[in-house]
Amino acid sequence: MSESTNGGAPRLVVIGEIARPHGLRGELRVNPLTDHPERFGALEECVVWDRPRDERQVRRIRAARVHGTQVLVSLAGIDSIEAAQPLVGRLMAVPESEALPLAPGWFYPWQITGARVVTEDGREVGAVVRIDPSPGHDLWVVKDGAREHLIPAVPEIVVDVDIASGRVVIRPPDGLLDLAQ
Repeated sequence: MSESTNGGAPRLVVIGEIARPHGLRGELRVNPLTDHPERFGALEECVVWDRPRDERQVRRIRAARVHGTQVLVSLAGIDSIEAAQPLVGRLMAVPESEALPLAPGWFYPWQITGARVVTEDGREVGAVVRIDPSPGHDLWVVKDGAREHLIPAVPEIVVDVDIASGRVVIRPPDGLLDLAQ
């Protein structure tokens, strides 16, 4: 997930969400939102982000370790449960420039937000406005004016994703584009 703000602040890539304090010394339980939770241990700092208010605080990471499905993180200046509690629900993020590189043919979901979507025969469908995760596969929300189309992100439908040109080619089954919200 990546997002920019109106003030020209750098785009952020979310890597975790603070779930709750852990212990009495301000350590945080973080739900990782990255395929590589071990990366927390390699970071020197992160942005603690209150997305609804777009409040960002750069914090030095003192220590981090994977603990089951979560990551336990100690941040500089957070030394008690009372200091940790207000951070619950905030996101941990890094600047987009620090996103981990992906293998060829892979992309981050935020890289297709805004991409133009066309059918194989060149018909304009709209632009990707968001991605809704679901258990089976993601649904790409594609908007064209007032209409929204839900495009299942499966290989049978998504034929090509060209990040450099901001273009997605789809092969919609009969009736898919007739279903609009």
